[in-house]
Amino acid sequence: MTTAQPQELDVQPTPLALLLLGREADPRSERGVECPGDLPSPSDPDLVARARAAKEKLGDKVFVLGHHYQRDEVIQFADVTGDSFKLARDAAARPEAEYIVFCGVHFMAESADILTSDDQKVVLPDLAAGCSMADMATAEQVAECWDVLTEAGIAEQVVPVSYMNSSADIKAFTGKHGGTICTSSNAERALNWAFEQGEKVLFLPDQHLGRNTAVRDLGMSLGDCVVYNPHRPNGGLTAEELRAAKMILWRGHCSVHGRFSLDSVNDVRERIPGVNVLVHPECKHEVVAAADYVGSTEYIIKALEAAPAGSKWAIGTELNLVRRLANRFAAEDKEIVFLDKTVCFCSTMNRIDLPHLVWALESLAEGTLVNRIEVDKETEAFAKLALERMLALP
Repeated sequence: MTTAQPQELDVQPTPLALLLLGREADPRSERGVECPGDLPSPSDPDLVARARAAKEKLGDKVFVLGHHYQRDEVIQFADVTGDSFKLARDAAARPEAEYIVFCGVHFMAESADILTSDDQKVVLPDLAAGCSMADMATAEQVAECWDVLTEAGIAEQVVPVSYMNSSADIKAFTGKHGGTICTSSNAERALNWAFEQGEKVLFLPDQHLGRNTAVRDLGMSLGDCVVYNPHRPNGGLTAEELRAAKMILWRGHCSVHGRFSLDSVNDVRERIPGVNVLVHPECKHEVVAAADYVGSTEYIIKALEAAPAGSKWAIGTELNLVRRLANRFAAEDKEIVFLDKTVCFCSTMNRIDLPHLVWALESLAEGTLVNRIEVDKETEAFAKLALERMLALP
């Protein structure tokens, strides 16, 4: 992957907590945080006009993708909206677009680069828009995990299944070791396929999606699952525990969906009698078990579209999407609330704001390519192999 070259700066590292909250920037670890040039604040209405003008000037040369979790001020400029895999496929279906501007996070832009042609250039308006879940599994950590599985004598029995929310390096590892990628919509099919190939699955990097799919959909027990912690020797597991397990879950999670708790579910049921609780499968197992409905982002949207007027819903997913759905269906008398009392945006997704989008579009309109996301050819080849296995799932 090619990104801007780091500069040596005499600064003190920003506390990690502030970085995760999106309140500060660390110049030594983040790229693309600042927009060169004189841009007004995000609230300035002139930004909207500038974005429209730059996009109009680019015409068919640019295709803007907007993930469901993006803020409204950005999503209004998206040519298509959707989840990460849908957007990557939409980009591949537009070969005439020279520039793919991905309003999402880093792993999504990588996937778009993998699936699009060499002539297309993928741009991420802010290179600091990452994904905490994807960052919880590095190539070095996963290679070490495979060594642990080899030493336990089970590597040949293990099929890796990696969630779409993973880096290109992890997708490539998966492809190289005979595994497949999955989304939250097809995780059951992916696991069924994997268990036809081998006796065990290494599920990366979201433990909750892996556990929920194995237990809810495949009928396994919680005892069939173990959690591999990359920060502990041998993953914190004995060879006997690894040999006994069917699902080896990576110790990763979504910082947004992981916030929802059983208390959240119980509280909303007390506050809103008759409420339907609908959550994403990245939530903890006890939350999923207590919910009325569980499904992917696309499932959540379709469920609310089909819901009867006057129905009440508490949604356990990212707040930008929940607010957008609440506004969309308010006229149909559907009451839609956020499952938790605490405001919970995806802080990294929200780094794609209107100033960064304006800067990216205006730069492209002036003939300057900025913030290109480019996956190296070897990584791309193995990652694409894993993605193709997913596309071929029965």
